[in-house]
Amino acid sequence: MLYREAGDFKTSYRDDSQTFPLRLDRWGYYLILAVAFLVIPFVITDYWANSVLVPFLIYAIAALGLNILVGYAGQVSLGTGGFMAVGAYATYKLSTAFPEVSMLVHILIAGAITAVVGVVFGLPSLRIKGFYLAVATLAAQFFLVWLFNKVPWFYNYSASGQITAPERTFLGYFITGPQTSAAAKYMVCLVFAVAVAWIARNLTRGTAGRKWMAIRDMDIAAEIIGVNPLQAKISAFAVSSFFIGIAGALFFAVYLGAAEVGESFGINKSFLVLFMVIIGGLGSIFGSFAGAAFLVLLPVLLKNVLVGGLGWPTDLAAHFELMIVGALIVFFLIVEPHGLAQLWRLTKEKLRLWPFPH
Repeated sequence: MLYREAGDFKTSYRDDSQTFPLRLDRWGYYLILAVAFLVIPFVITDYWANSVLVPFLIYAIAALGLNILVGYAGQVSLGTGGFMAVGAYATYKLSTAFPEVSMLVHILIAGAITAVVGVVFGLPSLRIKGFYLAVATLAAQFFLVWLFNKVPWFYNYSASGQITAPERTFLGYFITGPQTSAAAKYMVCLVFAVAVAWIARNLTRGTAGRKWMAIRDMDIAAEIIGVNPLQAKISAFAVSSFFIGIAGALFFAVYLGAAEVGESFGINKSFLVLFMVIIGGLGSIFGSFAGAAFLVLLPVLLKNVLVGGLGWPTDLAAHFELMIVGALIVFFLIVEPHGLAQLWRLTKEKLRLWPFPH
């Protein structure tokens, strides 16, 4: 009654194959974008920007990049934190070496540099897969953290070993540095998140996405029907690393402002993004955003309820959060392997049939 496609007919194949074939879905998507671009920037506060919206958008980009590799191409990776560090340190080196170039351009170039690094560490995927590939990418994580720690050139020989984002403006507004407003941080991250989601949606629905999914489902059969496994796997690593590099650059330059590789981009960051993909749903763009929103909002909710409301110690609330996340991962792996995206898909199907029997 409320969610129907009756009367929503298509007159061309292009109309039928669009991202949102139902008119109600399209209007809902347009409404979300309108609120995100035209309402939130004028009402956002520092608390909502730093605690919820900015980290959500950045983690959504990282989860989307990892989902392309794990969910669409079937290549396991535990090196997300290391690749985010590549994007962060590349942005730092570029912004200090070329201060006259826009920071937004530096972020894109940092994503491209991360893509090259991802391709290098993705080469073992041509020979190994599964658990062994996970170990190889885990080695990449530890190697990259060690490299940025031990080579002073990456942090410009700073005594503290920390990198700090220089102040940069765009169209007269600060987008990095301590003077950056909450709205500016949010808008920069939002533009990148929307652009990355649009690119990912078109890639996964096109030839590249079909090749990735063919390799994921059965690589031998995919090769027999003409899919080049070298091209498919390497392109998946490149696109995934490009998105993750952008997320790392935004995480350092826009969100943190200063970072130290071991604390900001350690193995915990890799697992956090992987948990977002698992809970949100493998092979789903919506799932990447849903998983990021869930794991960003969960600590904020628990902190306000347990620490602020019930007076729990902070460390106890943090351990309780880990218990909840672990239980949810086990639950989704057993009950619903496709995560929140599948639950949303089933909900929409039930709404389309309601109130009739299912």
